[in-house]
Amino acid sequence: MNNTFLETIKIVDGEIFNLEYHQRRYESVLKAHEVDNIQNLEELINPPKWGLYRCRLVYDAHSVEVTFHEYKKREIITLKLIFENNIEYMHKSTAREDIDALFEAREEGDDILIIKDLFVTDTSIANIAFQTSSGEWITPKNPLLKGTTRARLLDEGKIIEAEIKVHELRSFSKVALLNAMIDFDILDRCEFLI
Repeated sequence: MNNTFLETIKIVDGEIFNLEYHQRRYESVLKAHEVDNIQNLEELINPPKWGLYRCRLVYDAHSVEVTFHEYKKREIITLKLIFENNIEYMHKSTAREDIDALFEAREEGDDILIIKDLFVTDTSIANIAFQTSSGEWITPKNPLLKGTTRARLLDEGKIIEAEIKVHELRSFSKVALLNAMIDFDILDRCEFLI
């Protein structure tokens, strides 16, 4: 296990959000790397009592480092489509150089939407979902990263998985971004930049 991995957890006024899903993903990453040293994350998190924070857990086979950062949401209106067939980001890791390089190519976009083999995957910081004409919310079946918010919303039946081709993007009525900090954030408007 050469990499260090991370979890980003939402903290509001001392409350830890969706820890069960973060614990599950943390354990699955360690097990995938044949590591037995699994800790209870709740015992490691002593959150600030007031305010909105991003709790950042950086871990490897031997240790977990916990830091807290005040959170300010990024406004996203435009998504630059970036076509990249070779990118992999199966585990949430501190090794984000490939995603960061794609993000740098966003030009006037607020963020990027990564297209792999002509299928929609993720933005640089979030999973994505689209509302269909029938009112269902669908999320890419094969995202780069299976996020914790995405997993929870799938379990709750609020979104369903589907293969989404790039040419279908303009057929959806609404777009939502999904991650631990913003939960299910329906964008007031979203423009795709080619």
